[in-house]
Amino acid sequence: MQIATWNVNSLTVRLPQVLAWLAANPVDALCLQELKLTDDKFPHDTFKEAGYEAVTFGQKTYNGVAILSRHAMRDVVRNIPGHTDEQARVIAATLDTPGGELRLVNCYFVNGQAPGSEKFAYKMLWLAALHRWLREELLAHPRLALLGDFNVAPEDRDSFDPVGLKDTIHHTVEERQHFQDLIALGLTDTFRMFEQPEKSYSWWDYRMLGFQKNRGLRIDHILVSDALRASVTACTVDRAPRKNPQPSDHAPVVLTMA
Repeated sequence: MQIATWNVNSLTVRLPQVLAWLAANPVDALCLQELKLTDDKFPHDTFKEAGYEAVTFGQKTYNGVAILSRHAMRDVVRNIPGHTDEQARVIAATLDTPGGELRLVNCYFVNGQAPGSEKFAYKMLWLAALHRWLREELLAHPRLALLGDFNVAPEDRDSFDPVGLKDTIHHTVEERQHFQDLIALGLTDTFRMFEQPEKSYSWWDYRMLGFQKNRGLRIDHILVSDALRASVTACTVDRAPRKNPQPSDHAPVVLTMA
């Protein structure tokens, strides 16, 4: 079984690329972020033709998340319960897979702009709310995966320039601590379960030949609960879509489970 996450940075622009990727990589479920469209504009019929049902939480121009699945989905939750937020950043659903129930929590984490800014303060509050809710979700759903664009580079090796970017957004002590707090709930960073090539990233800036020079960050992650950890056999970043004309600035991250 395979599940994946991909920040597509506008589904309207990237729909042909997503369909082509799914045709070549028929994963069981794909979590999308930054749809940048409202729910009524989501191409449900197009994905259904490709073999995927979809649950969505869209927003005009910004944000927006969706889960595509080959399996039946239920118990859908949009946004963090108990946390007031006008931005469409979270969608969760339970998949009925041959291996049993699988809870997917798909998140587009707050960027945060810069330490000390109002947007950074919003990010800290959002991360705290996510942590509180996930503690409850893990009790209710032991087989859980948290996927998405976290906008956090957890370690220095997840950044092309950890010295020059020290204490800047994605690299701050506060953001990294929140990432570790998620791990402490009983989650595992699946990418780090395996030996990976040095300088492995999932995002590259469009500017200054970011991808060509591999000036990237690993900010897209798949974390799994203890109940799923033993079944994980691989986690990889698929760099190929980043080479497309008009690509997203993110690449898909793919998790394989037995």
